[in-house]
Amino acid sequence: MSFLILSLVSTRDPALHSQYSTQVSILSAMELIWNLCEILFVEAAAAGPLLLRLLDWVRLHVCDVDNMVREVLSSENPSKHELFWNVVDVFVLQGRMDEARHLLSKEASANPASMNMYKILDDLMKKMPMPSLGNTQTLTEMELKWQHWHEECQRYLQDGTFASNSHMESICKILLGDEDAILEKKELMTTWYHFLVTRLLYSHPTVKPMELRFYAQSSMDLFLGGESSPEPLDTILMAAFEFEMHQVIKECSIALSNWWFVAHLTDLLDHCKLLQSHNLYFGSNMREFLLLEYASGLFSHHSLWQLGVDYFDHCPEYGRVYLELHIERIPLNTEQKALKVLRICEQRQMHEQVRSICKIMAMKALRNNRLGSALSWSIRAKDAAFATLISDRFLKDYCERGCFSDLDLIDNLGPSMLLSDRLTFLGKYREFHRLYGEKRFSEAAKLLLMLMTAHIAPCSFWMTLLTDALPLLEQKEVIFSAEQTYELMRCLEDLTAGKSDKQKFQDDDVETMKVEMLRLALARNLARVIVKEGTLEGS
Repeated sequence: MSFLILSLVSTRDPALHSQYSTQVSILSAMELIWNLCEILFVEAAAAGPLLLRLLDWVRLHVCDVDNMVREVLSSENPSKHELFWNVVDVFVLQGRMDEARHLLSKEASANPASMNMYKILDDLMKKMPMPSLGNTQTLTEMELKWQHWHEECQRYLQDGTFASNSHMESICKILLGDEDAILEKKELMTTWYHFLVTRLLYSHPTVKPMELRFYAQSSMDLFLGGESSPEPLDTILMAAFEFEMHQVIKECSIALSNWWFVAHLTDLLDHCKLLQSHNLYFGSNMREFLLLEYASGLFSHHSLWQLGVDYFDHCPEYGRVYLELHIERIPLNTEQKALKVLRICEQRQMHEQVRSICKIMAMKALRNNRLGSALSWSIRAKDAAFATLISDRFLKDYCERGCFSDLDLIDNLGPSMLLSDRLTFLGKYREFHRLYGEKRFSEAAKLLLMLMTAHIAPCSFWMTLLTDALPLLEQKEVIFSAEQTYELMRCLEDLTAGKSDKQKFQDDDVETMKVEMLRLALARNLARVIVKEGTLEGS
């Protein structure tokens, strides 16, 4: 809030000033309601300590006096300052007796003629009984002490002790709980709930929680005097003083701009086991209902949606269902965002959503011709059909360009290549090229032959594989054995025999020349193998 207030003070833009002012007002109202609910519902303060808590509540949220105090004390002659008695009055109205006495001592020093009155008033303020947070005194003892002190104040007022000083006389009337005297300071209190706490302090300091509703209603009526109808904040506070938790939540839901406050307040009350009797209004847990609504709102924000995930995690009944529905609606604008969403789904074992995200990203990558990214996403989705499609695109791209893109990905497929036969072929075919590049010709030859004879390679790619065998067949050293050469010959014949006469007619000269070159190379290799193997047998 301090940041917003700082912005409010520093900005010169009227529109921003208005915006920040509204935000500060809303946050202040939220804090006011929250603190009151803590006192009445969570702490459940008993008679005596209840008044002390309410005094702290008023002092925390009525801060105008601090500016006046600074202004008065910084002046050359504080007791002559025009706001001096206003500050003293506010201190008295808030029960801040030590601070009020300190200021009055300055008045006594500056005006010796009022010294006797000051000492009497100072003594009355000093002796004022206050409830204790501990168990040092019972309520009966407190009430007896307060009654004796009250009678003493009454006696001095009736004797005309303060008649010559209207300010001190007014303070004495406030100490006696005179409602008219307190209402005369209406402008200093600014709110009916400040008036309520001041009234309780000087007329009924041992008020019991269940009596608050009567004092609250009469205080609001007296303070407003029918001049204006209650604001939404007044209605909420009155519901709290009446201990109507459900009504507080309902009114806050209507008055506040989003579900943040009611969701968190309800969560607090639920953890304190205070809402069980109210869950019947919703047919399910009220806490979860409001958290679901708030988290759903977070998901509509471009950056706060990640916070919504945590809220759904804390909704045991419907949280996962809501999360699954909202996850599917998140626009996957960037790969980084997609990875964030994916990590959330994987951590929660949301397998269907994981597959859906991966498929969406794979399709996007494929449309942008980013084959490596598309293959990576399809593998992550464990989508065999899509992995096959992308593998075919890789092979087509290789045929057109003569080299592979995204070599790092293909070289590190590992067990992922088993996702589909085509992906397996892609990985093994890349391995063939790596073996060939490392001049491990025998291993490369075995792998190439295996790709064809095991029917892993698509038929449309056989000619490419046979063409890849040509450099191995032309090596000085015999690489293929007679049996392997026969297998290659059979594959070549199967390839050409499978084509109709019309297809053969349509084949271009390059394909025909490749077939003839292969037949020649295979015949030469077979002859070399027979000679080599025959020589070995003769020796």
